[in-house]
Parts: sequence; C-alpha cells; structure tokens
Amino acid sequence: MFRRREAVPFSFVAEADRFRSNVTPPPRERATVSQLAARSLVGLTVVAGLVGSLILGLPALAPDRSPAHSQQTEAAHAR
Repeated sequence: MFRRREAVPFSFVAEADRFRSNVTPPPRERATVSQLAARSLVGLTVVAGLVGSLILGLPALAPDRSPAHSQQTEAAHAR
C-alpha cells in the first residue's frame, strides 16, 4: 500500500540542497602587480616553449622526400 518515508535521522539528507549558510567566507586577497607579472611571464614562457617545439619539431615529422638526383658511388659511374 503506502510506503513510509525515511526515518527521521536521515531526513536532513533530503533537505541538504535547500540548506543555506549564513556565514560568508572571507574575501579573497587581490594579487599584487608582481604576482600578476610573474604569472604572465610563466604563461608566456610555457606558450613560447610549446610554439618553439612545434616549429622545431615539424620538419622532423615531415615525410621524407626523395632527392632530385640519386646519389651514386663512383663504382656505379664506371659501369
């Protein structure tokens, strides 16, 4: 027939999403100019490293092209 709801000790679980605290956390400290400069320099260094590795690595990843003239030894010319 009708099922009973949860026992009383567990009723707070159903109301957990509606709970609002009246205690506010302290405000975040603002970053100083030197901290912002350091973060931007670290970011630029990481980006420059990735771009540099991409630029230097692309020629190594390119498929080998056959040279216009094949290299032959002097013995092959003598034939």
